[in-house]
Amino acid sequence: MTRFVAACVQVNSCDDMSDNLARAAAYARDAHAAGARLIAFPENVSMMSFGGEKVRAAAFAENDHPALTFFRDLAAELQSTLIVGSLHVKVSGEGRDEDRVANRCFVIGPDGQVITSYDKIHMFDVDLANGESYRESKTFRPGNAAKIAETEFGKIGVSICYDVRFGHLFRDYAKAGATMLSIPAAFTRTTGQAHWHTLLKARAIENGCFVIAAAQCGEHPGNRQTFGHSLIIDPWGTVLADGGTDPGFVTAEIDLDRVEEVRRMVPSLQNDQSYQPC
Repeated sequence: MTRFVAACVQVNSCDDMSDNLARAAAYARDAHAAGARLIAFPENVSMMSFGGEKVRAAAFAENDHPALTFFRDLAAELQSTLIVGSLHVKVSGEGRDEDRVANRCFVIGPDGQVITSYDKIHMFDVDLANGESYRESKTFRPGNAAKIAETEFGKIGVSICYDVRFGHLFRDYAKAGATMLSIPAAFTRTTGQAHWHTLLKARAIENGCFVIAAAQCGEHPGNRQTFGHSLIIDPWGTVLADGGTDPGFVTAEIDLDRVEEVRRMVPSLQNDQSYQPC
C-alpha cells in the first residue's frame, strides 16, 4: 500500500491512566473516521507521572499491562495499525535484576497483534540553562536494540523522543529499508521551542523518509511542560501536518512513491562513504 492516511494523536497526559486512555482513544476514533489507518500516539501516552517512585508504581509487566491490552483491542476495533508511543513496562521479570522500568514503544497491527516493540535507547539526562533538570536513567533502563516494524504500509524505523538527537540511528533505519520514521515524544517546552521542528525536518531530509512524530502537549504533574506540535513531514522536509499546542489529532496523506522520488533527486544514502573516525 503506497498511499494511505496517517494520523498523530496529541494528548495532555496526567497521572490517571483510565482518563488518559479514554481521551487518546476518542481522538484515535475521530482520526479513523477522517480516514487514518496508521495512527501514532506520543511517548508516555498512558501515564505522565512525576518522580521515579510514582513511575515505577504505575508500571506493569508487559503481559499484564492494561494499557497494552487497551491499545491491542483498539487496533482490532479500528482495523488500523497503531504506534503506541511508549508505555512504562517492568523488566525485572524479563530475566533481569532491575528496579528501573523500560520506556517501551509498541507497534500493533490491525489484527490487534504486536508487530514489534522498542525500548528507548538514549536517556534524557540533562541540565538546562533555565534550571530544569532531568535524569531519565535513574528511572528507566535504556534499550540496546534498534527495531524496524514491518507493516502493511512498509518499514517503519522506531524511536522515542530524545533518540531524535542521534542521527546515526535513523541513518541505519533508512539504510535497512525504512521509508518512515516514528518519533513519539514528550519534548520539553524549552527544548521544543528551540529544536523540535529543526531536528525532525533534518531526520526526514537526510534520510529521504517520512517522519511521523506524535507529541505530548500542555502542563503535566510536577510542573512539567511539553511542547506539542505533533508533526508529519515528507521526505523533502515539507511539514504536511502540525498539531499546534492543544490536544487533538492531525492527519496527512502519505504517498510512499515520494520516498523514491526524493532519493533519486538527492541520493545521499547511495553516496554515503565510510571513513576513519578522528
